[in-house]
Amino acid sequence: MKPETIRVVITGASSGIGAATAIAFARQGASLLLGARGEEGLADVARRCREAGGRADFALVDVTDADAVARFARRARQVLGGIDLWFSNVGIGAVGKYLDVPIADHHRVIDANLVGHMNDAYAVLPIFRDQGHGIWVNMISVGGFIASPYAAAYTASKFALRGFSQALRGELHDYPNIHVCDVYPTFVDTPAIYHAANYSGARLKMPPGAMAPERVAEALVALARKPRATTVVGAPASALELGQFAAPVTASLMDRFMDRWTRRAPPAADTSGTFYVPPVGASGIRSGMRGGGSDAGAGAVTGGAGQNKAALALGATLLAALGLQLLRRRT
Repeated sequence: MKPETIRVVITGASSGIGAATAIAFARQGASLLLGARGEEGLADVARRCREAGGRADFALVDVTDADAVARFARRARQVLGGIDLWFSNVGIGAVGKYLDVPIADHHRVIDANLVGHMNDAYAVLPIFRDQGHGIWVNMISVGGFIASPYAAAYTASKFALRGFSQALRGELHDYPNIHVCDVYPTFVDTPAIYHAANYSGARLKMPPGAMAPERVAEALVALARKPRATTVVGAPASALELGQFAAPVTASLMDRFMDRWTRRAPPAADTSGTFYVPPVGASGIRSGMRGGGSDAGAGAVTGGAGQNKAALALGATLLAALGLQLLRRRT
């Protein structure tokens, strides 16, 4: 499928990876319908898409509302004349020890990250079946392979999304032109860090080596040309499989690291972030924490040393955990 003729729907399109992906498709001349809760952010991204050479419209939608998603999908089909690729990009997180985070916030994470993506798929797959083709892209993250202490609900949602995709592929075996594509980026520099709920007692900051959202957007555009079941961005896919093998140790190491970090980081008051209200204003593509502002251009943090450091850090952690795991088995 050629990106310049593709019809694309993106949920979670008002900032970060969703916004970067919309603009990347627009540069190819694609037609887009963008969805999210924040009107100002959507309007900003749609304007950028049109300036980039694409055709873009937007509509407000909360993916936790199945009826709203169904209406959004019908509008997309009407406005675009069909849907070739649907990118489910909504994702939120609550940072803190499991028992320190209100249970309502845990439920909200599951509703947005898992149920929201299920609502998307429930709305678009019948359209794909009618058309005889379509690509559903499921944004998961490395959290679908590697458990994250201080983010238990996020981990649960991402592991569940991976299983959901696998089940859907099994059910769609009679539809060879309908593809379910999972994307697993490592750390990405997006405004999501400002939107997150935080009950850790510490001020959140972007980890070293976080890559640019545009790098993930490039991978999404590539899926339009050649769909594939699994795409890992920022680390070798084998590292994620290794992480699963060493999971008990990696989780323990990460928990100890987070314990130390929260004691040393500047303090912050508890907050539910933007869980229950949309962000105010346009959030942009990047966090701005790595220098150059939130929309500092595609070259500021792409690949190169930053990404390599992230991949090396992940690899070192996994190798250390693997060694400890093997040692335990021998003893």
